[in-house]
This record gives sequence, structure tokens and C-alpha cells, in this order.
Amino acid sequence: MKEYATEYIRNVALVSHSGGGKTSLGEAMLYLTGAITRMGKVEDGNTVSDFEDEEIRRSLSLSTSILPVEYKDHKINVLDTPGYTDFVGEVISALRVADSAVVLVDSVAGVEVGTEIVWGFCDTFKLPRFVVISKMNRDNANFQAALDSARGLSSSASLIPVQLPWGEKHDFKGVIDLFRMQAISGNGGGSEPIPDEYQDAADEARIALVEAAAEGDDVLLEKYLEGEELSAEEVANGFRKAVLFGQFVPVLVTASTAGLGIEPLLEMIIELLPSPANAPPAIAQGASGEQSLPASNTGQLAVYVWKTTADPFVGKLNYMRIYSGTLRSDTRVWNHKKGVEERLGTLYVMCGKGQKPVKIIHAGDIGTVAKLGETDTGDTLGDKAQPLVLPTPEYPNALFSVAVSPKTQADSTKISPTLTRLCEEDPTLSWHQESSTNQTILQGMGDQHIDVAIRKAESKFQVGLSTKVPRVPYRETITKEGRSQYRHKKQTGGSGQFAEVHMRIEPLEEEEFEFVSKVFGGAISSGYMPAIEKGVRRVMRQGVVAGYPVEKVKVFITDGKEHPVDSKAVAFEIAGREAFKLAVKDAAPVMLEPVMDIRVTVPEANMGDVLGDLNSRRARVQGMETERGRSVVTAQVPLAEIQRYTTDLRSMTGGRGFFTMTLSHYQVVPSHVTEEIIAARQREISKQVSD
Repeated sequence: MKEYATEYIRNVALVSHSGGGKTSLGEAMLYLTGAITRMGKVEDGNTVSDFEDEEIRRSLSLSTSILPVEYKDHKINVLDTPGYTDFVGEVISALRVADSAVVLVDSVAGVEVGTEIVWGFCDTFKLPRFVVISKMNRDNANFQAALDSARGLSSSASLIPVQLPWGEKHDFKGVIDLFRMQAISGNGGGSEPIPDEYQDAADEARIALVEAAAEGDDVLLEKYLEGEELSAEEVANGFRKAVLFGQFVPVLVTASTAGLGIEPLLEMIIELLPSPANAPPAIAQGASGEQSLPASNTGQLAVYVWKTTADPFVGKLNYMRIYSGTLRSDTRVWNHKKGVEERLGTLYVMCGKGQKPVKIIHAGDIGTVAKLGETDTGDTLGDKAQPLVLPTPEYPNALFSVAVSPKTQADSTKISPTLTRLCEEDPTLSWHQESSTNQTILQGMGDQHIDVAIRKAESKFQVGLSTKVPRVPYRETITKEGRSQYRHKKQTGGSGQFAEVHMRIEPLEEEEFEFVSKVFGGAISSGYMPAIEKGVRRVMRQGVVAGYPVEKVKVFITDGKEHPVDSKAVAFEIAGREAFKLAVKDAAPVMLEPVMDIRVTVPEANMGDVLGDLNSRRARVQGMETERGRSVVTAQVPLAEIQRYTTDLRSMTGGRGFFTMTLSHYQVVPSHVTEEIIAARQREISKQVSD
């Protein structure tokens, strides 16, 4: 692949709801420009961007693929992102390194929930964007209805058609270009005058386009208001400025599987969307504060690693965007985040899973490198003498968790490194060891997200994992003062064991645990206090009521006895342990459960069902509001009631509802629920004993 200077590069993310036509559009672009000789189909599993086994099996994009499209001496890095909401982390990572976005809206379905979500992320990254009404050759395709629904996406930018469809459904022949005022058929190879039946609509849309162009430039606006006609070049330049400033969003049309509207779209990407040189400069944190990094080959080297994958042939593969400077093969760079030096081998430009080696990557471009030792997603590479860190995006919190366990003994030794590798690849995946339940917890965005990760562990890392619903990480605490005393005495011939401990406990508000000795007069030697504390802490980890950790307790050792011969540290550890159990039972123990803050966004028609469902889950509704024509409910709900809420909400709303969730606090579990938890715990223990 030839080298491209910064001003001839475009970094464009394709985003939409699942099934919006992103992969087919990327495939059509490659076919049109001669990068491939045969156009693949998603349903046949032979597209360039959907190359992983799971993507082929599901006919669904699961990760972002890069498709470098070479057109008219420009290189367009097309980032084909997943549309299914479980894989939103891939979308965020792609938008982080893109300079613009193409938002696809299905000509039949219109705007769907996934479209709204990705539009919001485009707003977060302040990206200029197109709206493409896709699949115009489908039965029931309706350009005007899809456009009307798309106009509800933005309250700040107006959607302005720059193309109109030349026909619809089976009669879709191509596009009517409102810049050239020509009808373009096929792949853009031929143009002709606009047919009479479309002339009035084209004239009306052209006026709106010219007015939008005039608003993009004060000089043009003045000229337009004075009644002067704007030239084609002035219209193009003015509209381009308005698009870059986010005032207007151009609307285009395509039918990718038929190869219609593809070349006009590529023309518009080059003409209207920014190169890295024209995009706002990246802002990095340097030694002296914030530092602006314009995309320039002569600037300070700044490379951001935005994606990491495990390739079965080359090992770990890091995807990078060069924000400033140039990157060369077989050089050394400094990882500013990890504080280590990395040696770069061969640099590659990716096309799906294909790798094309290159010697140099210019500022603004995207490439990959294999087998870096310490570098992961979110790291910044550059010169050691010029430290700087590029910011990482904020990813949503996990919404779905499973407890994972190895299928075989051989798998058990590899489970930790495998989960770590999976989470390196996907920032929305995480795992931890839950101490309160002694389970390994894998967290993600939904059941499909977790299922893909489990299958990937088996296919890529040869580690079999079983999953089940995780136990809720309850806690135990006390509500009043409790007292106890316990004597441990064991005589088996020879040296025995003896220890007596008197204990008082009380609730502790601010801290998790405090241990205080109030023993005076040598009733218990100070050397035995650590053993008593050890016994107490052991019970706190294991629990008293239902086997969950005890927290927020202050322990006083008030008195006791020791024996000059038989007293030992182990005896006082046992006495401390048993005394603490008795004291907790005397202190009105309760169980605590995690309560989550959730924000549920659903169509207005589903509001009643969602509220009724939340009330059945012991939720406390905090508020209701309307946002972009959709209903938003904020509530606090016990985690035990919403562990599978992702699946339930999608079922309830036909996939059009979504929510976010964060831990709020722990609260006392109602007594009737506590009884159920204790009974379930006893059944679990009995099963373990019988097994």
C-alpha cells in the first residue's frame, strides 16, 4: 500500500443500530475501489470485516474492523463497528480515534435504539457526521419516513439532504446529487439530467442546501442575503465549514448490496469530512500541563493504542493511531503510561484480518504492530524525553455478571491469565475475585457479550469455562451492642489448651473494623491479643448469619483468663473466634445488600410496563422525565433483583430499552428476604457436603 500524507487521509467510523448495513457498506466500498474482486455477504459469512468465527456463526459484527479504502489518491480508513448494544465498548474505542462518523439509518426501520446510543457517543466526541439512509432498494423502503425519524436525533444540528433517492424499493436507480444537480446511476459511472418527476423536489432541497452553505460562512451569508447567486464552489466550501462546525449534518442515500450510491458517498467523504490535519488537535497531558497536538509529521511523536487483540498466528496485536509525528518499523518507543521501552517490529495496515506491511505510518493514520510486551489498550507511546499521555474515553459500567469456573483441572491453572487477556481486548469486560462469595466474576454489557467472551476463551486460548448466576455479595453487620464470653479448654493428656475471652462489640459507622484491648491487670497477656484479633477477623471473613463477610464492627476485649502452662496463641484464637460469634448473635445482626442506581430509557409506550416491573423488584423510583421523545426512569434497586435485567428489559421493550447501572450503597435486607437467603445458603452448604 502506498504512503498517504496526513491531508489525504480520512478516518471515518461507520455506526448504527445492529443490522443497519455497515458491514455491507464497507464491503461495497472495497469492491468499488478494486480492493476485492468479489463482494461478500454477511449471511454467507464471507465479508472482509466479519472474519472471526463467532461473527460468521452469528452473522453479526462483534468487533471493530479497519477497511482502508483507496479512492482518488485518498485513503479512507473505514472503521466498521458492531451495532449490537452489548459491544458498545468497540464503538467507543473506534469513535475515540475517528475524525468523523457515518450514521446509518435503515430505510424501513428508521432510527432505532442503537442509533440513538451511537449518536450520543458521536456528540461526546464532537464528531462531524453524515446520516446515510441505507437499504433504499428494500421492500417498504421509505426515504422521507427514515429522514423524519433521523431528524429527531439532534436538537442542535439540522439534517440537510445533499442527495435524494432516484426511485425507491425495487425501482431505486441511484441518487440525485444536489451539489451538481445531476442524477447519478449505478456506481456513479454515469450521470444525466434530473428526471422531470424529481425536479421540483430537487429544486426545493437545493434551496435548503444553499441556505445551509451560506450559514457556514459570514461572507457567503451576506452575499446570499443581498440576492447574489452562490457559485458551486462557494456552496461546497460554505457547506463544508458548516458540517465541520457541527451546524449541519448531510443526509445521503445508498443501497450497498446493489452497489448504488457508493461512489457519491466516497466523493462526499473526501469533500465534506475532515482530514486529521483539519480536525481539532488532540489534547494530551504533558509534563507542564495540557498540550495541543496538531496532526503533523514534524510534531512530537504521540501514538494512542485504542484496541488490542489476541491473534492466533502473531500473538498480541495492538491497533494504534498516530496523532503526531511519524512511526517507523524496527524502532524503539517509550510507553509513557507503563514507563517501559517497547521495540517495534514490522508495522502493518489492516484490511479486516489481512495485514499489509508498511515501513512508515504518517501523522493521522491508523496501523498495527504485533508482540509488544507491556503495551495495552489506552496506552500512549512516544519519545521518552517528551512525556505525555493521551486521554482514554469513559466506558459504561458493566450491566451483566456471571460466575465462571474451570471445566477441568487443566483449565483451572489458565483461568486467570485467560480472563486478563480477554479484558485487555475489551475495556467493557472486567473480572475479579469476589471475596465474600469466593467466586470468580466476569462482568460485561449483556448475555451475548459474556457468551462471546466464553466462546473466545475456548477457541483462542483453549480454556473451557462454565458459567452460572453469581451469588449476590451480601454483607453482615450488627445494629446494637453485644456481649459474650467464651472459655476454650482442652485437655488430652500432657500439655492442654486454655483461654477465656470476655468481649463487647458495637456498631462502627465510619470504618470497617476496629479492635481495642480494655484488659487491665494482666488478666490476658498483651502477647495474646494478636491471636484473639486473628480469630475475630477469620469469623468476619466467613460470616455468622449466612456466611457473608461481617463489617462495621468495633470489638473490645474487656476481660479474660489465661493459664500459666496451658494457654497458647491458638487457644486464644479459638476463644476469640467463638466469643465473636456469640457477641454478634447478641447484637441484633442484620444482612446488608448492594443497591444500584439505575437509569432506564424506554419508548413512552413501554413506560407503564417498566414501572410495574420495577415495583415488583423492590425498586424505589427517584424520578421520571422525557428525553428526545423517550421516557427516562431513575431508581434505586437491590442488585439481587436486577442481575438479569439486561435480558428482561430487552424482552419487555422489544429491544428498544436500555439502562445504565452503578453501585449506590448497601442497605438492610428485609427480614423475609433474609430468611430466604439463609435457607438458600443452608441448602448450598448441604449440597456441598453431600457432593
